[in-house]
Amino acid sequence: MKTTIVNCHALIGENAVPAPERVDIAIDGRVITEIRPHGAREPEGTVIDGRELLIAAGLINGHHHSHEGFYKGRKDNLPLELWMNYVRPLKPIEMSPRDIYLRTMIGAIEAVRSGTTTLCDDTNQSPRIRPDHVEQVFQAYEDIGIRANVGITLFDRPFFRAVPFVDEEFPKELLAELDGTRMYSGAELLDFVRGLARTRHPSTNRVAYMAAPSAPQRCTEEFLLDVRRMADDFDLPLMIHVQETRMQVVTGQLFYGSTMIEYLDRIGFMKPKTAFIHGIWLNPREIEILARTGVTIQHNPPSNLKVGSGLAPVRALLKAGVNVSMGTDGCGSIEGTDMQNALYLTALLHKLRGEHTDWVGAEEAFYAATMGGARALGRDRELGAVEAGRIADLVGYRLDSIPFAPLNNALNQLVYSASRAEVDLVMVDGEVIERGGKLTRIDEAAIIDEIREAHSRIEPQLSASEIDVERISPHYERIFRRCQCMDIAADTYPARFSH
Repeated sequence: MKTTIVNCHALIGENAVPAPERVDIAIDGRVITEIRPHGAREPEGTVIDGRELLIAAGLINGHHHSHEGFYKGRKDNLPLELWMNYVRPLKPIEMSPRDIYLRTMIGAIEAVRSGTTTLCDDTNQSPRIRPDHVEQVFQAYEDIGIRANVGITLFDRPFFRAVPFVDEEFPKELLAELDGTRMYSGAELLDFVRGLARTRHPSTNRVAYMAAPSAPQRCTEEFLLDVRRMADDFDLPLMIHVQETRMQVVTGQLFYGSTMIEYLDRIGFMKPKTAFIHGIWLNPREIEILARTGVTIQHNPPSNLKVGSGLAPVRALLKAGVNVSMGTDGCGSIEGTDMQNALYLTALLHKLRGEHTDWVGAEEAFYAATMGGARALGRDRELGAVEAGRIADLVGYRLDSIPFAPLNNALNQLVYSASRAEVDLVMVDGEVIERGGKLTRIDEAAIIDEIREAHSRIEPQLSASEIDVERISPHYERIFRRCQCMDIAADTYPARFSH
């Protein structure tokens, strides 16, 4: 199938340079075949009128948790370590496969509406994996038409034991109860995800599997290396949470006698096509390790602000040659998957650091949200830019809207002024999946009605689960405060304002 977007403004190439004149973009199947001056030749196939559109590369959301969908808006003013237990209940929330499908659609719909063409979903299935539930995650992304990389959260250490001082701070009877919860073994988890790697590989599937070990402190060393080998054997991208908070730096020192990044380097875990999610609390030596090993730092400013984790040292990372990508995180820590919001925050927040000559601006923020994301996935020759030979994952923004009136600098105005309201066209694999404010593949209104109905059934379980989690909250609070008093390397980049 051939498509031509005619008479449009466009941001061209890896650096998203505004085309000097209006262009026609020719697409054959899933690939951009030519970008030519408007009217140079007759358009081919289906014609999309782009006279009021700015065409840009689709945004790549490198980090999301679909399992948090029903928790949107439930908590505020809690740091990560005191919040995260609420979205990982002590007992499973009973849901049907259809509930899982609807829960996944919560983030998927907003992602598409905010100009996202690729979404990386780290979905938690513990304490038990149900293949019919996992299939519904994949199915939701298939149906809406987005490109998705789905990782099943992998860990072989009980979640509550991923923080220090548990044996000292938790009552013995509570510890016995929590330790008695059956977990899947590492071997069982790897057997399941190897099946996904075989049948859902990113090279042949728009909705594909990626490796997702949860975090170093939630995995034994043996299991981490097994997941690393599995990702290498299948040539998969890999994402893992690393050093999101100051407490995690302290945890690394207590667990490994070093920071987590130094530990992961020491055991040979760090390689290209690997994204360290968050990477906020870093020192210069760790940044050197990241640059040497080709690991990406995956920046999630909306979530990092909401749970008070802080601000990653993006300028220092970029100066060292570290790839930086961008994401939102899940609907529990932040209320949505709006990548336009993440883009805006990235370009603004880093002006709080250093001299103005070192500030991060619109160009670097947009690069992180497009090419940086493509590079993190090992697809920087296929995705991330409007360029002949690349896959047609494109977004069109309405130029006849106030954010672009008057039009002085299309990229600056896209980053600082536009919102998801200006997203008028979303194309993935050369197929239009949103046009004129309407999703083309699903009945959005009917899905939202179903989401609301499902939530009304599930909400009593969510409330009961939150009450149950209160049993462990005081113990986590003591551990959190105890870690805050412990020293970390003096040259760690400051991630938060001082008290």
